[in-house]
Amino acid sequence: MWFRRDLRLADNQALLAALADHREVVPLFVLDPHLIGRSGDVRVAFMVDALASLDQSMNRALVYRHGDPADVITALVDEVGADAVYAAHDFAPYGQRRDRAVAEKLAAKGKRLVHVGSAYAVEPGRVNKDDGTAYSVFTPFSKRWLANGWNGPMDAPRSPNWLGAPEVPCEGPHQRPDVDLPLPPSTESGAHEQWAEFRDRGPEGLDGYKERRNDPSVPGSSRMSAALRWGLVHPRQLLHDLHDGGDHTHYRSELAWREFYADVLFRHPDTGWKNLNRKMDRIALDSGAKAKARFAAWCEGRTGYPIVDAGMRELTSTGWMHNRVRMIVASFLVKDLHLPWQWGAKFFMKYLVDGDLASNSHGWQWTAGTGTDAAPYFRVFNPVLQGERYDPTGDYVRRFVPELADLPTAQIHAPWAKGKGIPLGYTEPIVDHSVERDEALARYKAVTEG
Repeated sequence: MWFRRDLRLADNQALLAALADHREVVPLFVLDPHLIGRSGDVRVAFMVDALASLDQSMNRALVYRHGDPADVITALVDEVGADAVYAAHDFAPYGQRRDRAVAEKLAAKGKRLVHVGSAYAVEPGRVNKDDGTAYSVFTPFSKRWLANGWNGPMDAPRSPNWLGAPEVPCEGPHQRPDVDLPLPPSTESGAHEQWAEFRDRGPEGLDGYKERRNDPSVPGSSRMSAALRWGLVHPRQLLHDLHDGGDHTHYRSELAWREFYADVLFRHPDTGWKNLNRKMDRIALDSGAKAKARFAAWCEGRTGYPIVDAGMRELTSTGWMHNRVRMIVASFLVKDLHLPWQWGAKFFMKYLVDGDLASNSHGWQWTAGTGTDAAPYFRVFNPVLQGERYDPTGDYVRRFVPELADLPTAQIHAPWAKGKGIPLGYTEPIVDHSVERDEALARYKAVTEG
């Protein structure tokens, strides 16, 4: 059983299939240098912790191997006399290439790579229009996705017969990066406890999700994104707890967005880093020393716009950023600073514990106006008005931008306004939003109407 993004025992279809088909199963995790090298320290730290928990749940039987999976796995099947390797489908671009290479090497030895299940309620590629083509807009996709339906979650296997460490030599876990951040629960049981707490919190949790999810100063979201990204839970398990109507329907829709973006990336593998709408390749972007200096200010949370700076500091100090704020800081980068969305997406992937290529890149493309269901190019978030609307008390800004903690609420989202002066330690806005908004609209218009 080759674990990847499914670091759990319950509702793990590939694991259940392997145990049903075979008397003994070797539990394996391959530390792939290609993926480790592309992951930020916070994501690697969470992975190491989650694997340690998985290993503990199977009485330390997990076999760690390091290297190219195509080489590692073909060697291991010979070593233990296995006839098949079970794994969940991986629909990401690299995962598809890697699995093809593994399958080919196994086939040459008369062995099989058996894919069972995936990280999604409905696998990418299965939601289609009546004519068999893909959806490019979320709302009709979500309706067909919901109509497709999914099976209920399955229990963890009882008393699995592992053939693992120490009988099978184990190369040990990856060294945990020196990360000291408040990471979310990294155990299967901890993730379920986190979900149950949110689900049962009443109007301050799931039953108030639709409104509270947009306020970054309150715990209005489930914060389950890291658990979903690493497979400590399966989306079926969350969907099983949802009812029809209101806040539950809205939460289900957010899970559908995750599956929509996975579907888009599966069908268009190069859109992890390239515009889905290739017409937008022609938009004018800033470059040079001034652009790099502005990007550095954005990364450091020193743009002079408090809601933007709070979001960037939340990201680098916690490994997470509130979803509403992700849209605000993304809009600022691409439409106020006129920089490539890929710069921001790569920075996010470096620091996010829940970094997922499909959700991250296509979320950025939504804001940049280059992807599916993209926000209209003329929608340019005003960071001051966004702050006043979604952080009305200013508590979110005060938490992450302490230089502004003593400002009155009426001033906190525009500390330079009304002649009050900038508090010591903070900075003047690096751009004039009204000027850059007009510039952004002109650039987008030149492409869309040219």
